[in-house]
Amino acid sequence: MTVRPVRPDEADVTGQLVVAAYDAVAGLPMTDDYAEELADVTGRGAVAEVLVAVEEDRILGSVTFIPDATCPLAEDLREGECGLRMMAVAPTAQGRGVGQLLVEAALTRGREVGREAIFLHSTPQMTVAHRLYERNGFVRAPERDWFPIPGLDLLAFRLELDSHQALSGGSAQTEVQSFRRWV
Repeated sequence: MTVRPVRPDEADVTGQLVVAAYDAVAGLPMTDDYAEELADVTGRGAVAEVLVAVEEDRILGSVTFIPDATCPLAEDLREGECGLRMMAVAPTAQGRGVGQLLVEAALTRGREVGREAIFLHSTPQMTVAHRLYERNGFVRAPERDWFPIPGLDLLAFRLELDSHQALSGGSAQTEVQSFRRWV
């Protein structure tokens, strides 16, 4: 399994995967507008780094890496922080370590761009993701929880990058290359 930047010709299938993964989370509030935002990999790729986990040319998961607070997709990032957004693993690939590889890739990118910490928001319904984040050293930052609209609670998690060493990917290969923005 490899983690690499998404290719332009993979944007649609990656967007469909993200929407399907979010749809599979029981109780997750989903509006048409948010489903459209999740599916817009081309738009995200123009301003951030969209990484995909691939096995034999099949996309199994995706994460959007936000390099800093100046990115239009940044949510409450502070100086020295990078962000992780819209992480998704295909429902059929869950439990295979795909999420772990995507988190490791985001942590690697954070270090490569010289960030001190990585920050993210997650809904209360995404308990499997919370366990993944906590296993990787993320801690809750409740003072940064966000409630953008009634009924949508976003829980904050943060990880100091200098105090965390990425876990070994075992037999899987994690390859993260610099993303070339689409123009």
